[in-house]
Amino acid sequence: MIILGLTGSIGMGKSATASLFRDAGVPVYDADAAVHALYAEGGAAVAPLEEAFPGVSLQGAIDRQKLRTRVLGDPDAMKRLEGIVHPLAGEAQLDFRRRAKEEGAPFAVLDIPLLFETGGNRHCTYTLVVSAPPDIQKARVLARPGMTQDVFESILARQMPDAEKRARADFILSTAHGFDFARDHVRAIISLMNRIASGEAV
Repeated sequence: MIILGLTGSIGMGKSATASLFRDAGVPVYDADAAVHALYAEGGAAVAPLEEAFPGVSLQGAIDRQKLRTRVLGDPDAMKRLEGIVHPLAGEAQLDFRRRAKEEGAPFAVLDIPLLFETGGNRHCTYTLVVSAPPDIQKARVLARPGMTQDVFESILARQMPDAEKRARADFILSTAHGFDFARDHVRAIISLMNRIASGEAV
Protein backbone atom coordinates (compact mmCIF):
# COMPACT_ATOMS: atom_id res chain seq x y z
CA MET A 1 0.00 0.00 0.00
CA ILE A 2 1.30 3.42 -0.95
CA ILE A 3 1.60 5.97 1.86
CA LEU A 4 1.35 9.65 0.92
CA GLY A 5 2.58 11.96 3.66
CA LEU A 6 0.65 15.24 3.66
CA THR A 7 2.10 18.23 5.48
CA GLY A 8 2.37 22.00 5.48
CA SER A 9 3.05 24.81 7.90
CA ILE A 10 0.29 26.41 9.95
CA GLY A 11 -2.25 28.31 7.87
CA MET A 12 -1.26 26.73 4.57
CA GLY A 13 -4.52 24.83 4.04
CA LYS A 14 -3.35 21.34 4.95
CA SER A 15 -6.53 20.34 6.78
CA ALA A 16 -8.73 21.52 3.90
CA THR A 17 -6.57 19.54 1.50
CA ALA A 18 -6.84 16.44 3.68
CA SER A 19 -10.63 16.83 3.52
CA LEU A 20 -10.47 16.77 -0.28
CA PHE A 21 -8.72 13.39 -0.16
CA ARG A 22 -11.18 12.12 2.44
CA ASP A 23 -14.17 13.30 0.37
CA ALA A 24 -12.77 11.33 -2.57
CA GLY A 25 -12.83 8.15 -0.49
CA VAL A 26 -9.13 7.98 0.35
CA PRO A 27 -8.31 6.81 3.90
CA VAL A 28 -6.77 9.75 5.78
CA TYR A 29 -4.99 9.60 9.12
CA ASP A 30 -5.41 12.91 10.97
CA ALA A 31 -2.54 13.34 13.42
CA ASP A 32 -4.20 16.33 15.10
CA ALA A 33 -7.42 14.36 15.64
CA ALA A 34 -5.40 11.48 17.07
CA VAL A 35 -3.77 13.84 19.56
CA HIS A 36 -7.16 15.34 20.45
CA ALA A 37 -8.38 11.83 21.26
CA LEU A 38 -5.32 11.25 23.44
CA TYR A 39 -6.04 14.53 25.28
CA ALA A 40 -9.77 13.90 25.69
CA GLU A 41 -11.40 12.46 28.81
CA GLY A 42 -10.16 8.90 29.16
CA GLY A 43 -7.38 9.49 26.63
CA ALA A 44 -4.10 7.66 27.06
CA ALA A 45 -2.06 10.88 27.33
CA VAL A 46 -4.07 12.53 30.12
CA ALA A 47 -2.45 10.86 33.13
CA PRO A 48 1.20 11.04 31.96
CA LEU A 49 0.82 14.68 30.87
CA GLU A 50 -0.76 15.68 34.17
CA GLU A 51 2.10 13.96 35.96
CA ALA A 52 4.70 15.76 33.81
CA PHE A 53 2.90 19.13 33.85
CA PRO A 54 0.73 19.33 36.99
CA GLY A 55 -2.39 21.43 36.53
CA VAL A 56 -2.86 21.01 32.77
CA SER A 57 -5.84 18.68 33.10
CA LEU A 58 -9.42 19.74 33.75
CA GLN A 59 -12.27 17.33 34.49
CA GLY A 60 -10.27 14.35 33.28
CA ALA A 61 -9.09 15.89 30.02
CA ILE A 62 -6.08 17.96 28.98
CA ASP A 63 -6.68 21.71 28.73
CA ARG A 64 -4.78 22.40 25.50
CA GLN A 65 -4.44 26.12 26.22
CA LYS A 66 -2.87 25.45 29.62
CA LEU A 67 -0.55 22.88 28.10
CA ARG A 68 0.45 25.24 25.29
CA THR A 69 1.26 27.95 27.83
CA ARG A 70 3.46 25.53 29.76
CA VAL A 71 5.55 24.35 26.80
CA LEU A 72 5.78 27.19 24.27
CA GLY A 73 9.19 28.82 24.40
CA ASP A 74 10.58 26.05 26.63
CA PRO A 75 12.54 23.50 24.55
CA ASP A 76 12.96 21.08 27.47
CA ALA A 77 9.25 21.11 28.23
CA MET A 78 8.48 20.59 24.55
CA LYS A 79 10.78 17.56 24.47
CA ARG A 80 9.02 16.08 27.51
CA LEU A 81 5.65 16.65 25.85
CA GLU A 82 6.76 15.06 22.58
CA GLY A 83 8.32 12.14 24.46
CA ILE A 84 4.90 11.35 25.92
CA VAL A 85 2.62 12.10 22.97
CA HIS A 86 4.60 10.92 19.93
CA PRO A 87 4.79 7.22 20.92
CA LEU A 88 1.06 7.16 21.69
CA ALA A 89 0.23 8.88 18.40
CA GLY A 90 2.52 6.42 16.63
CA GLU A 91 0.44 3.52 17.92
CA ALA A 92 -2.72 5.18 16.59
CA GLN A 93 -1.06 5.65 13.19
CA LEU A 94 -0.01 2.00 12.99
CA ASP A 95 -3.61 0.97 13.76
CA PHE A 96 -4.80 3.22 10.92
CA ARG A 97 -2.30 1.72 8.46
CA ARG A 98 -3.37 -1.82 9.37
CA ARG A 99 -7.04 -1.01 8.90
CA ALA A 100 -6.47 0.70 5.54
CA LYS A 101 -4.41 -2.24 4.28
CA GLU A 102 -6.97 -4.79 5.48
CA GLU A 103 -9.69 -2.84 3.66
CA GLY A 104 -7.71 -3.08 0.43
CA ALA A 105 -6.97 0.61 -0.06
CA PRO A 106 -4.41 1.15 -2.85
CA PHE A 107 -3.02 4.13 -0.97
CA ALA A 108 -3.60 6.13 2.18
CA VAL A 109 -2.78 9.64 3.35
CA LEU A 110 -1.01 10.57 6.58
CA ASP A 111 -1.97 14.14 7.53
CA ILE A 112 0.90 15.12 9.85
CA PRO A 113 1.80 18.77 10.60
CA LEU A 114 5.40 18.05 11.64
CA LEU A 115 6.05 15.28 9.11
CA PHE A 116 9.59 16.33 8.17
CA GLU A 117 10.45 17.73 11.59
CA THR A 118 9.78 14.39 13.30
CA GLY A 119 11.26 12.24 10.53
CA GLY A 120 7.87 10.76 9.68
CA ASN A 121 8.58 11.21 5.98
CA ARG A 122 10.93 8.20 6.22
CA HIS A 123 7.85 6.00 6.56
CA CYS A 124 6.09 7.47 3.51
CA THR A 125 6.28 6.42 -0.12
CA TYR A 126 5.74 10.00 -1.31
CA THR A 127 5.27 13.39 0.34
CA LEU A 128 2.92 16.26 -0.51
CA VAL A 129 3.51 19.76 0.85
CA VAL A 130 0.65 22.27 0.93
CA SER A 131 1.86 25.84 0.57
CA ALA A 132 0.74 29.45 0.21
CA PRO A 133 2.48 32.86 0.16
CA PRO A 134 3.52 34.24 3.60
CA ASP A 135 0.97 37.09 3.55
CA ILE A 136 -1.91 34.68 2.93
CA GLN A 137 -0.59 32.31 5.60
CA LYS A 138 -0.33 35.09 8.19
CA ALA A 139 -3.82 36.46 7.44
CA ARG A 140 -5.37 33.00 7.77
CA VAL A 141 -3.66 32.22 11.07
CA LEU A 142 -4.27 35.57 12.77
CA ALA A 143 -7.97 35.29 11.87
CA ARG A 144 -8.26 32.24 14.13
CA PRO A 145 -9.94 32.76 17.52
CA GLY A 146 -7.46 33.39 20.31
CA MET A 147 -4.46 33.56 17.97
CA THR A 148 -1.84 36.26 18.53
CA GLN A 149 1.27 37.33 16.67
CA ASP A 150 3.47 35.95 19.46
CA VAL A 151 1.78 32.54 19.42
CA PHE A 152 1.97 32.46 15.62
CA GLU A 153 5.70 33.18 15.69
CA SER A 154 6.27 30.56 18.41
CA ILE A 155 4.52 27.94 16.29
CA LEU A 156 6.48 28.93 13.19
CA ALA A 157 9.73 28.64 15.14
CA ARG A 158 9.00 24.93 15.69
CA GLN A 159 8.22 24.30 12.04
CA MET A 160 10.64 23.77 9.19
CA PRO A 161 10.63 26.76 6.79
CA ASP A 162 8.12 26.38 3.98
CA ALA A 163 10.85 26.66 1.33
CA GLU A 164 12.74 23.73 2.83
CA LYS A 165 9.58 21.62 3.00
CA ARG A 166 8.86 22.35 -0.65
CA ALA A 167 12.43 21.41 -1.58
CA ARG A 168 12.00 18.02 0.11
CA ALA A 169 8.53 17.26 -1.24
CA ASP A 170 7.60 14.93 -4.08
CA PHE A 171 4.48 17.01 -4.74
CA ILE A 172 3.59 20.64 -3.96
CA LEU A 173 0.04 21.97 -3.90
CA SER A 174 -0.64 25.70 -3.72
CA THR A 175 -3.78 26.76 -1.87
CA ALA A 176 -3.45 30.37 -2.99
CA HIS A 177 -5.62 29.96 -6.08
CA GLY A 178 -8.94 28.85 -4.65
CA PHE A 179 -10.76 25.66 -3.78
CA ASP A 180 -11.40 24.43 -7.31
CA PHE A 181 -7.71 24.70 -8.19
CA ALA A 182 -6.76 22.67 -5.12
CA ARG A 183 -9.46 20.06 -5.77
CA ASP A 184 -8.27 19.55 -9.36
CA HIS A 185 -4.72 18.99 -8.15
CA VAL A 186 -5.86 16.54 -5.48
CA ARG A 187 -7.80 14.59 -8.11
CA ALA A 188 -4.70 14.45 -10.31
CA ILE A 189 -2.60 13.15 -7.41
CA ILE A 190 -5.22 10.53 -6.53
CA SER A 191 -5.26 9.36 -10.14
CA LEU A 192 -1.48 9.08 -10.20
CA MET A 193 -1.31 7.23 -6.87
CA ASN A 194 -3.93 4.74 -8.08
CA ARG A 195 -2.02 4.20 -11.33
CA ILE A 196 1.24 3.63 -9.45
CA ALA A 197 -0.47 1.23 -7.04
CA SER A 198 -1.87 -0.78 -9.94
CA GLY A 199 1.49 -0.84 -11.72
CA GLU A 200 0.41 1.39 -14.61
CA ALA A 201 2.87 4.14 -13.71
CA VAL A 202 6.14 4.37 -11.84
